[in-house]
Amino acid sequence: MDNLNGLLAFVRTVESGSLVGAAERLGISASAVGKSLARLEHKLGVRLLNRSTRRISLTDEGTLFFERCQRIVGEVEEAEAELARISDTPRGKLRVSLPAIGYRMLLPILPEFTRRYPQIELDLDFNDRLIDVIAEGVDAVIRSGELADSQLKSRTLGPFGFVLVSAPQYFAEHGTPQCPRDLEQHACLRYKFPGTTQLQQWTLRLPAGEPPLSLRSALTSNNLESLIFAASQGLGIAFVPDFVVRGALAEGSLVAVLDDYQIDSGKFSVLWPSSRHLLPKLRVFVDFLGEHLRLGRD
Repeated sequence: MDNLNGLLAFVRTVESGSLVGAAERLGISASAVGKSLARLEHKLGVRLLNRSTRRISLTDEGTLFFERCQRIVGEVEEAEAELARISDTPRGKLRVSLPAIGYRMLLPILPEFTRRYPQIELDLDFNDRLIDVIAEGVDAVIRSGELADSQLKSRTLGPFGFVLVSAPQYFAEHGTPQCPRDLEQHACLRYKFPGTTQLQQWTLRLPAGEPPLSLRSALTSNNLESLIFAASQGLGIAFVPDFVVRGALAEGSLVAVLDDYQIDSGKFSVLWPSSRHLLPKLRVFVDFLGEHLRLGRD
């Protein structure tokens, strides 16, 4: 068993690029990973990894050994998956990464999920950072937009639209835009993509031949919640996914404008590593999302 632990520590360290990353995936300390690697190297009589304070790299012997170890670990995981399928009882920790705003779509349906599957422990990470699903050992990730990672399997959860909103008092004081070009005279609350200076474009239907809108940014933020709150305080107009403000629109704290000019849309998908078998805990989570997630305005 100690040999298998050493192989697993070695493979996860190489995949994650660090002892800390391997430790997070294995649920042990970085020190324990280091000791396991040291015992493995001592037993083999070769150095598998070049270690420095900044990075870890494979030696020539390590490269050869890694290819075989990865296959061995994969076979063990397949055997575990087979056993899990035999019992077919969804259980264990399920690590899921979602956009920061994802709690608005996921939390309302979680009570039903936990009632159905009480042996599944959900570990949710609400973060707009684009994570490396495989390297960080996440079971599944929910993302919006187009998908490009060929190492991941995916299932579309549903489309959503966008809506322009602000507080009733804002429109009472500044007037209600009647066409997209009117937005150039208003305070605009703009979403900035995390880690960049790129602003989200407000894609609206314009007459043929007209130039793109030139919007005045009164406030920019990489957090949608802050833009929604700013809009509710009458600071300007925000362009946000419609499912996020469904409740505020229903109660009247926010008002939507220019719905007839909306042409942009998005979609959410759930993704998981293609190299990983669909364990019962992940299978039921994916199926549950597909059945219960409702996006957009009714």
